[in-house]
Amino acid sequence: MEDSLHFLLMLSRSHARFESVSSPDNTKNVSASVLVVDDEPDVLRLVQSILSEEGYEVIPAKSADAAIKAYEKLDQKPDLILTDVVMPGMSGPMLIDHLLQSEPELRVLFMSGYDERQVVQRYVVERGYRLISKPFTVKALRSAIQAILKPKDGDGKPQAKEPKKGPAN
Repeated sequence: MEDSLHFLLMLSRSHARFESVSSPDNTKNVSASVLVVDDEPDVLRLVQSILSEEGYEVIPAKSADAAIKAYEKLDQKPDLILTDVVMPGMSGPMLIDHLLQSEPELRVLFMSGYDERQVVQRYVVERGYRLISKPFTVKALRSAIQAILKPKDGDGKPQAKEPKKGPAN
């Protein structure tokens, strides 16, 4: 199973590079930063590579704890947090709840290979957050990120859906 997953990710990466290079709506020089959190090293590297190719500044973190440490050290906070939902220790929703205490305007995109799990539905979808299901294409990731980072009608402020508050266990 592990070999199959690794093989699948390598195919996704090859596809991602091809799509990214050939896509006419490719967004280079984006000038936005993304804190990416995933406990799977291959997924973290793949997403980091995709986003870097798209022009984003990427801050990778292999766990929620590492993400909190990286976030606290940053002088300028990231424009977006892209985090896995299910991780050992602190989950993605728990991480976001923690970061929201100091940054209530946080923009978040969750990713998960378990989009039908109760935790994903309860703490992500039902609270109004955006979710992208793994595996995803570069185009799907690009669209999801652009939708979150897109300014509102000319006022320059980010378009962020207000999540419903509630503890993430």
